[in-house]
Amino acid sequence: MVATVVDRERRVGRPARSVAAGRRRVLAVGVAASVVLVVLATLGLILGDFPVPLERIPTILAGGGEGIEHTVVVDWRLTRVIAAVGVGALLGVAGALFQTVTRNPLASPDILGLSSGAFSGMLLTLVLVSASWQALVAGSLVGGLVTALVIQMLASRDGLQGFRIVVIGIGVSAMLASLNTWLLLQVELETAMFASAWGAGSLNGVSAGPVTGALVAAVPIVVGAFCLVPRMRQLELGDDLAAATGARPHAVRALALLAGVGLVSAATTVAGPVAFVALAAPQIARRLARTPSLPLGLSALLGATVLLASDLVAQHALPAPLPVGVVTVSVGGLYLLSVIVLELRRRA
Repeated sequence: MVATVVDRERRVGRPARSVAAGRRRVLAVGVAASVVLVVLATLGLILGDFPVPLERIPTILAGGGEGIEHTVVVDWRLTRVIAAVGVGALLGVAGALFQTVTRNPLASPDILGLSSGAFSGMLLTLVLVSASWQALVAGSLVGGLVTALVIQMLASRDGLQGFRIVVIGIGVSAMLASLNTWLLLQVELETAMFASAWGAGSLNGVSAGPVTGALVAAVPIVVGAFCLVPRMRQLELGDDLAAATGARPHAVRALALLAGVGLVSAATTVAGPVAFVALAAPQIARRLARTPSLPLGLSALLGATVLLASDLVAQHALPAPLPVGVVTVSVGGLYLLSVIVLELRRRA
């Protein structure tokens, strides 16, 4: 009897120890990612054609320094670093939402066409309405929502399935890319050149106003997304069991997708449709933390780290500066190929 009681205590204690170990690993990965992010942000402030010594950075950020130093570090570089961190974090959270809801590691805003839809809305607003950042945010949000509704209507036959959403999203993305090209051909050359560079995903020329406006607008959406996490974890048990435990599967999916569209639209307003960050960041976070689910907080941290690192490479590690989207596409293509190969091996 004593042996039976001991065995039972061991079986009860193992899950608790496993959960505690999992939390410690998530915390360790989060701390490591935060340290890397701080290092990258520091490099973003000191590197450039006008080098600034590291020991001068605290003084300049505190309001000191000469006029040119303050302009370069605070007005230009700090704004760009904040934009990269903010956009990367929004894309990481959006990717985690889409991949959790669809249960498909290939489901991300850029593959599903939502980034292209938000960009289409922005182009239409730029051509027909106004170039103010408030109008561009609204146009981006409307474009993303309309694209999401079209994909949902086309993919909702016989239930919402992850693979079907991905396939339909790829088709919608291709059509929107053609629409965007046609729109660029209808505007003036200067506007078309600006929009084309922006359409590749770029942080060049970002200013404090649009960055602050987009990130502030995204804060309540991020808070709402984190509030949905317990319900999304229930969905992983299956719709029937989730409904039995108090969740509403269809409502939770709709809210999660709506939050994801809002985050993608805000990110697109700042940097254009940056590819593959939303696809890779959640999966990298899950593999590093070894969690059964996609962690939203780590996905945000990894998204910010990936985008900031890609922007530093695009600015300083190549023969000529390029839009950050060129780097993320190059790296993301290799990642996508590896995901497809691993998925084929798993099914085989």
